[in-house]
Amino acid sequence: MNDWTPDSWRSKQATQQVSYPDDEALAKVLDEIACLPPLVTSWEVETLKAKLAQAGRGEAFLLQGGDCAESFDDCRADIITAKLKILLQMSLVLVHGTRKPVIRVARMAGQYAKPRSKTTETRNGETLPTYRGDLFNRHGFTSAERIPDPQLMLRGYERAALTLNFIRALADGGFADLHHPEYWKLDFADAAHHGQEYEQIVNSIREAIDFVQVVGGELPGLQRVDFYTSHEALALNYELAQTRKVPRRPGWYNLSTHLPWIGMRTAQVDGAHVEYCRGIRNPIGVKVGPGMSPEWLLELIELLSPEGEPGRLVLIHRLGADAIAEHLPGLIEAVRGTGKPVTWVSDPMHGNTETTAEGIKTRHFDKILSELQQAFEIHASMGSVLGGVHFELTGEDVTECVGGASGLAAADLGRAYRSRVDPRLNYEQSLEMALLIARAARRARG
Repeated sequence: MNDWTPDSWRSKQATQQVSYPDDEALAKVLDEIACLPPLVTSWEVETLKAKLAQAGRGEAFLLQGGDCAESFDDCRADIITAKLKILLQMSLVLVHGTRKPVIRVARMAGQYAKPRSKTTETRNGETLPTYRGDLFNRHGFTSAERIPDPQLMLRGYERAALTLNFIRALADGGFADLHHPEYWKLDFADAAHHGQEYEQIVNSIREAIDFVQVVGGELPGLQRVDFYTSHEALALNYELAQTRKVPRRPGWYNLSTHLPWIGMRTAQVDGAHVEYCRGIRNPIGVKVGPGMSPEWLLELIELLSPEGEPGRLVLIHRLGADAIAEHLPGLIEAVRGTGKPVTWVSDPMHGNTETTAEGIKTRHFDKILSELQQAFEIHASMGSVLGGVHFELTGEDVTECVGGASGLAAADLGRAYRSRVDPRLNYEQSLEMALLIARAARRARG
């Protein structure tokens, strides 16, 4: 690690970046961000790392979820609260079903950039640079809005800080009090197909809490829960500006988020993103798609976790319902051969994206569920542990993914399709998915 510095990635090929028209303006913004307070702390990062190690051993379960790409416009109390509510509801269901502590990691407060497969977009004969997320450029289809603007990184930092401040205020103020999980419900979801089953779980947990308190008094930790944040470490200049040393801890931390991850498009072993992530002390996620060979994955493990620290590496496989059975067993076997602990997580969203006849991107609930069920079965059959799930979801009443108990069809997508990039599970689909996972966990326990 002696050859690593926070900016040693500059000597590598950096894909999925943008060219800013004014280098001086870029440097000024990065200097300003570097002087601002960190968004997270090193002790939060280390605490999460320890919990992820537990998930890797099957002693806890990771629930990672949130927007495909956050929008600055969504930095609003109602939208943030709705995201926390669905994560809380899902985690409560998973705790009840798995009988394990659930680690809540939100794709929030920093998921403002997205990798894109095309560098340009054409509409009505006009071609402009692709929208790459609010951290890079603007969504509107004009030349001025698509020019990369370094000021957006400063605005992204500010939006992330406001979001985190509100999340922490809610968490510390009793919003997540297990005595009152009924407060987490969303008004529009009162008639949800799985509302009654969720109410039964809530009542069961409330009765258990009441019983234990009668016997042994007030239990600590029921009034609040811990939330952690995650985002793809895509915009390397933005990540660099928040990479710091801290007192009484060795090494460097990315203090813009607790859990940064590397996507498939930027996971080249000789690339800038892997170079940057190998030197920071945070736990690191790696998206593993069907195009990643066991040999490629082993090289990444050696670079990113040379010492095999538990909780350091989170392998998020996103293989697709039709390909997971072919690819996952070989990957599990190869990783097992290293002797290094990892935390396996299933992302059943990204391998199951499809396009309707009208050109709308969507995902089918049944495909998402199929990949997830296969992931549990394959890990169990190979003596491996699936330590968590990774969803793109929202607490809003959107219509972006088809299927589920409500029978959402392709014709319904136009009612409330709000995502700027990829489709998300809505509130009802997310809760249904958690209930199905919990049922499977109960069956596995016998």
